[in-house]
Amino acid sequence: MTSLLIRLFVKDRNNVADPAVRGRYALLASVTGIILNILLSVSKLALGLITASVAVVADAFNNLSDASSSVVTLVGFKMSSKHADKKHPMGHGRIEYISAFIVDALIIAVGFELLTSSVGKIITPELPDVSDALLIMLGAAILVKLWLFFYYGKIAKKIKSAAIRASSFDSISDTVATSLVLASALISRYTSVAIDGWAGLAVAAFILFTGFKAAAETIGLLVGSSPDPDFIKKIYEFVKRYPQVIGIHDLMVHDYGPGRVIVSFHAEVPSDSNFSYAHDIIDCIERDMHEELGCIVTIHIDPIELNDEKVNEMRKLAEETAKEVDPSFTIHDFRMTYGGKHYNMIFDLSIPTDSKFDDEDAAKLVADKLKEKNPDYYAVIKAEHPFV
Repeated sequence: MTSLLIRLFVKDRNNVADPAVRGRYALLASVTGIILNILLSVSKLALGLITASVAVVADAFNNLSDASSSVVTLVGFKMSSKHADKKHPMGHGRIEYISAFIVDALIIAVGFELLTSSVGKIITPELPDVSDALLIMLGAAILVKLWLFFYYGKIAKKIKSAAIRASSFDSISDTVATSLVLASALISRYTSVAIDGWAGLAVAAFILFTGFKAAAETIGLLVGSSPDPDFIKKIYEFVKRYPQVIGIHDLMVHDYGPGRVIVSFHAEVPSDSNFSYAHDIIDCIERDMHEELGCIVTIHIDPIELNDEKVNEMRKLAEETAKEVDPSFTIHDFRMTYGGKHYNMIFDLSIPTDSKFDDEDAAKLVADKLKEKNPDYYAVIKAEHPFV
């Protein structure tokens, strides 16, 4: 069904890098969610009021909030697809993350409201009037929400959307929530035990857990979380296609929203390379990476000495010494200069962000160890942290 809807309503469906295509996917997902959730909400509210079931009424309002969330998602997509302007040169893509956070906040708000009403029902229990129509409607609602979970999930994965992924999380929480409501209705009908309030409490707890979990992920995107490891792996593998590049370091990934990922890194090339030729290779990498990975790339050239035996020997010594201090340490941008009475070993020391050493102590430890091994060499070290 999902594939059929996409074929019918999403023009140029495979070109997901195009903001217009992403917008069509978002429109399809949002409109589908709005229609189905309004139908579910009206049905549950009517039957919940008739049967005096607080769990069913709360579930109805939960579905109503889902419809509102779909509207927020759609508006967020429309705003995030606006072209870059003078005030926002990187575009408006992060608005999509903001809309996802609003959806998460709505989920949490519904969870707290359900929590309050359920506690009241526990204090003053009342046996709901469970009809066949109510049981059939709840069973149908579970199937609809389960389908929406897979439906949203497929679209979110296709266009890499945090907002639609949040709707997918919400749908699976609704599936569990309605299942609990159905279970409580069956128990009330066949045992005359009023557990409606307790069922509502369990539903509220699950909704709150899902909402806070989704919100944490969205906040990570807004604050700046670590990039996808698979994406980083693709970058390293991509650069390996160019034998003129010895290695890369200082890799940074800036996420300005879907379709607006900025990548920068330093590329090591032999110091005796023809400058114009090396520059042309770097231009090719920037262009090819943009076309294949869909990111904007800026590369800095770092010349590296490969044919000087002394430099290579001391670079190896510096690498080994850094590893002795901490196996996670790496070095790059190594070069040597002669200071008259001693040689300067100049390099950057890369320290993981979770290292037990601070920058100054780590640099001093490595420098002191090098001094012990060879007093004629003086280490000039710049400590830094990787961004991936």
